[in-house]
Amino acid sequence: MGRDGNGILLAGRLLLAAALLPAGIAHALNPSGFALTLAGTGMPAPNAVATASIVIAVFGPLALAVGVLPRLVGWTLALHTLVMGLLLHRFWDFSGGTALVERELFLAQAGLAGGLILGAVAGPGAWSWQGWRHGVRAAPAKPAPKESVSKESASKAAAPRKRAAGPRAKPARAAA
Repeated sequence: MGRDGNGILLAGRLLLAAALLPAGIAHALNPSGFALTLAGTGMPAPNAVATASIVIAVFGPLALAVGVLPRLVGWTLALHTLVMGLLLHRFWDFSGGTALVERELFLAQAGLAGGLILGAVAGPGAWSWQGWRHGVRAAPAKPAPKESVSKESASKAAAPRKRAAGPRAKPARAAA
């Protein structure tokens, strides 16, 4: 990918992380309140779910921004974002203005999940931890100019090799 593409992938990762990290930090600062919110939706074991959600919501965007395990992190954050959107923004339970606001919030969550899926599929680019660790791949070198080759040597080089006819010799077994 070109230099511009790597910069765009970095900007996308940073913007997605910036959209997700504040909510994760807010939940981490009040885990019991977040667990009570989850309990209000009928979630079984809300404390355990809140703890797992906080870990994903704080460390996931950080890993995404840096580019550590980008595909796994992208898919995990996308799934987490969709599940939390379905749990916390139940617009179908409301009517009037509240339903409109909750629907907008749910659609924003779904849009973030879509961006995370796109990021997971596209990969992190060279300007990431993974790109640095695996080494930046240089652009392919231009092929060397072809020398003039006679027709005879060109036909020999292009012809496939033929196998020798006859049965293959079986390897001898060592005496036991």
